[in-house]
Amino acid sequence: MDVPKVLVADPISERGVAELAAGGVLDVTVKTGLKEDQLLEIIGEYSGLVVRSQTKATAKLLAAATKLRAIGRAGVGVDNVDVEAATKHGIIVMNTPGGNTTSTAEHAFSLLMSLARNIPQAHGTMKAGKWDRKKFEGTELSGKTLAIIGMGRIGTEVAKRAMAFGMTVLAYDPYLSASRATALQVELVENLDDALPRADFVTLHMPSTPETHHMLNAEKIAKMKDGARLINAARGDLVDTAALAEALKSGKLAGAAVDVYEVEPPPADFPLRDLPNVVLTPHLGASTAEAQENVGIEVAQSIRAALLQGEIRNAVNMPSIDAKTLASIGGLIDLGDKLGRFLSQIGPKRAEKLTIAYSGDMADVNTTPVSRSVLTGFLKAAGGDEVNIVNAPSFAQTLGVKTTETRLSTKSDFSEVIEVTASTNGTSVSVAGTIFGNKARIVQINGRFVEVKPAGVVLLLENRDVPGIVGHFGSVLAQHKINIAGMSLSRNQAGGEALTVLNLDTLPGKEVLDALLALEDIKSAKAVVL
Repeated sequence: MDVPKVLVADPISERGVAELAAGGVLDVTVKTGLKEDQLLEIIGEYSGLVVRSQTKATAKLLAAATKLRAIGRAGVGVDNVDVEAATKHGIIVMNTPGGNTTSTAEHAFSLLMSLARNIPQAHGTMKAGKWDRKKFEGTELSGKTLAIIGMGRIGTEVAKRAMAFGMTVLAYDPYLSASRATALQVELVENLDDALPRADFVTLHMPSTPETHHMLNAEKIAKMKDGARLINAARGDLVDTAALAEALKSGKLAGAAVDVYEVEPPPADFPLRDLPNVVLTPHLGASTAEAQENVGIEVAQSIRAALLQGEIRNAVNMPSIDAKTLASIGGLIDLGDKLGRFLSQIGPKRAEKLTIAYSGDMADVNTTPVSRSVLTGFLKAAGGDEVNIVNAPSFAQTLGVKTTETRLSTKSDFSEVIEVTASTNGTSVSVAGTIFGNKARIVQINGRFVEVKPAGVVLLLENRDVPGIVGHFGSVLAQHKINIAGMSLSRNQAGGEALTVLNLDTLPGKEVLDALLALEDIKSAKAVVL
């Protein structure tokens, strides 16, 4: 039998390479710095590929990788891997979500301290033979307020270090529960705008998603306390660089420390490069010997498990189950993901509890991967690419979301039903789905029966059950050239309250939702993207 070949295309630790090659059961080749055309020439030979952030696993490359079964990303983000193309070709994509938590948290806090005491600038003048003590007067951390934007694993570690220095910690995370915030001894704020005016220091630890892109723009920076300092060791696109540069030049902000950039390396005309009140590092958050050794070993172990035992660890595009089980419950896994995503957009943002209830003919079904899929879908908005079907439970625990799985003995109107409920402070929102033949459908929303395709854009309208209402909202959508692909109506009684759910061809913008809400009989309008 041929020995599976593994290509290490980006540098990983020596121990990671040794772990891959242990026992001679894998044929390991280390070739780093290859361009795409060079990779295309050789990728067809390999069953496994190890990358960090430099090598791009594009759709073109994956199409040529006819033997490739697993990609291991030595790090958290998988932005450089075309996950959709990998899935299409049956390639497992795995990351190492926990290996660099401590190193990134320590680097972020080091940047914070460097800002507070002007350490890099003072060091530069000393190296130049100068002695400018007065010029570099700093500020103490004790008694100051730190706003942490994003309270995942890294944000939590930063909070511990800040409190050890006597800082007051404000925590903004739309998905962090109140009970978890209490346990961490941080003050939970409801909105970003509540934290920015109070903070002497602001540090970012959010994933890169469409919702977080430029979350600190000119408008938000204007709401920060005068003289505040900003640290970004998370993702470059969280901050509008041009707006940050203007705030630093004007004196609105006293300083900024940046480790990540929208374009890496940043261009020669990067606007922060020549500002005296800025500390820049070249994406060093995970660059410690310990972190690199940890992620190297972790990715090596994941590749070995996938290629030699068929075991899936830290997969971002498929569950940790064998192929036979996947074939039998694959439809339910996909449905669970859709229900989780749907509920995350209509449910409470600070959910304390997520309940997954199964009913119908599911007594003999292994529901664990289905529940993991529900949880992953629910947490995607909070964690982005960091959340996968393997680490979703621990990520939920980080946010203080308790997950419960139940099986209902009562008979259902459908053969198999999954109902997911998000609860907090006595408020609950639920959605249920089933499989008709091989087609997934949402069949209940907050206890009301509907029939909705869980795909694309879904518009939920709460309205009065009055004649002509369909024509009224239909006219609004038509005026904005939005086509209705499907519709389901559910009412509590004739002339009472109704729920209308529409599948749309395009996403309605704010002006469309505002126009719908302007109609007398429309009580609420919410667009969901699946």
